Amino acid sequence: MKRLFSKIDWWIIFSLIPLSVLSLSTMSTLGTGAEDSFFNKQLIWFGVSFIFLIIFTFIDLSFLKKSKNMIMLYGFGISLLVLLFFFGLTANGATSWISFGSFTFQPADLMKLILIFILAKYLARRHIEIKSMKHIIVTGIYFIIPFVLIFLQPDLGSAIILFGIWIGMMVVSGISKKHLILLFSIGFSLFIIMWVFVFKEYQKNRIQTFLDPLSDIRGAGYNAYQSTIAVGSGQIIGKGVGYGTQSRLSFLPEYETDFIFAAISEEWGFVGSVILIILLFFIIFRILKHAYSMNSNFELLFAVGVACYFMTHIIINIGMNIGVMPVTGVTLPFLSYGGSHLVMEFISLGIIMGMRGRNRVVYQDSQADAFLH
Repeated sequence: MKRLFSKIDWWIIFSLIPLSVLSLSTMSTLGTGAEDSFFNKQLIWFGVSFIFLIIFTFIDLSFLKKSKNMIMLYGFGISLLVLLFFFGLTANGATSWISFGSFTFQPADLMKLILIFILAKYLARRHIEIKSMKHIIVTGIYFIIPFVLIFLQPDLGSAIILFGIWIGMMVVSGISKKHLILLFSIGFSLFIIMWVFVFKEYQKNRIQTFLDPLSDIRGAGYNAYQSTIAVGSGQIIGKGVGYGTQSRLSFLPEYETDFIFAAISEEWGFVGSVILIILLFFIIFRILKHAYSMNSNFELLFAVGVACYFMTHIIINIGMNIGVMPVTGVTLPFLSYGGSHLVMEFISLGIIMGMRGRNRVVYQDSQADAFLH
C-alpha cells in the first residue's frame, strides 16, 4: 500500500476528480429517458479508466525500448487502422470504430499513444543530431502512415491530433528553425493540394464557416453558432446545473462529446470554465514537471508527447466551442463522453506515474531492428 501511495501523483488525481464531476453533472441533467444513459455509462468508464491508471502505474514498459517490440506495437496499431476499412463501424459519416457487441473501440485513440511511444524511442538517441533532415523524414514516415489511414476514414480531428503530437515532439527534440519553417511550408502546400483534390464538401464547409461563422448558421455553421451562444449565455456564474437551455432543449448538438465545454460553460458560467481550464493545464504542468525528472530521454520524450497530445486536444476542442477554430470532432480530455479515448488518457497518465523513479533499463538491439537506430 505504501508503494501505491508513493507512485501515484495525487495532485493529478485530485485534479481529475472535479473534472469527472463536471462531466457527469452535465450529462446527468441534459434531457431525460434514454439520454440519462450517458451519465450511467460515463460513470462506469470513469471507474474503469481509474483502474487502468492504477494498473499501468505498476507495469514496467521498459521492454518497449527494444526496437523489435516497438515495431510490433506500431505494426499492431497500423493493422487495426487498416482493418477498419473492412470491418469498421460507420457512424456520423466516419468508419472509425470496431464493434465488440455493445462495446465500440476507436483505434485512432490507441494510435495516438503508439505514435508517442515510437517517436520517443526514435528521438531519444538522436537529440544531438536531430537537426539532420534524415531524422525528420524518418519520423515523418512514422507519422504520415497513420495520418493518411485516419484521414481516409474520414476522421480529420484525430488526424490533426497526430500532426500536433509529431510537430510538438520534433520542436522539443531540437529541430532547427530552418527545418521547422520548411515543415510548415510543406504542410501548407499539402493543405492546398488536399483542399483541391481530397477534402469532401462538408469539410470545406466547416473551414469556410470557421472563417465566416455567420455565413451559414442554418447549415454548416449551425453547430459552431449554437456553441458560441451556449458559452456566452452562461455569463459569469452560469444558469445552474440542469438549467442550460441550449443543451436541455437540444439546440446544442453533440453536447456530451464535441461541445461539452459549451454545455459546461452554459451551466457553470465563466467561473466554471476558468476552473475547468486551470485544472486541465495543471495536469499538463504536472506531466511536464515529471518529464524533466525522468531517468532517460525516452521517458522524458514520452511525457512531453503526452503533454502535446492533451494540449492539442484542449486547444482545438475549446477553440471550436468558442468559434475560433473549425469543428473537427475532437474530444475534450477527461470530460467528453466515450470509453476508448478516456481509457487511453488515463493509461497515459498511469504510464507517466510508473516511469517516475524507475531504474534505467538498457536493452541491446539487434541488427534486424537497425532502422529504428
